[in-house]
Amino acid sequence: MRKILYILFFLVSTAYSQTDWQKWEAKQVSYEFPTKSAAQTQNESASLTGTLLNSLKSVYSFLISDYDGDNCPFSPSCANFFVEAVEETNLISGTLMFADRFTRDMNVFKGVNHYSLHKNGKYFDPAINYTLNLQKIKFEMVNN
Repeated sequence: MRKILYILFFLVSTAYSQTDWQKWEAKQVSYEFPTKSAAQTQNESASLTGTLLNSLKSVYSFLISDYDGDNCPFSPSCANFFVEAVEETNLISGTLMFADRFTRDMNVFKGVNHYSLHKNGKYFDPAINYTLNLQKIKFEMVNN
């Protein structure tokens, strides 16, 4: 019986192995971050809110995000959510929206059916959904 299993295992493993005439295709992956134009960056940095926002994001990404890794279950990540929230509203409202998001980040199991899935497998939860503007709300659903 063992000999039959060994022969069967050998036949199955060789039947599905990679052959020379049929190689796997390479996937093109882009690891570049989307960049803003120089005019947008200059306008954001010119204001006090833009300077403060860039400073807070840099401190957060240097002190917390680099060591924590990519553990945020949401897309966009918490740091990007904070930046989007401040850009869509103002500094105080954006900070409150970020605090609310950060508490939801800690308890994913509570609202598992509340969020749609993004194409990267994370929960889709953009800042625009909390500005109370129905025309701007985004909702993505990925069929499994």
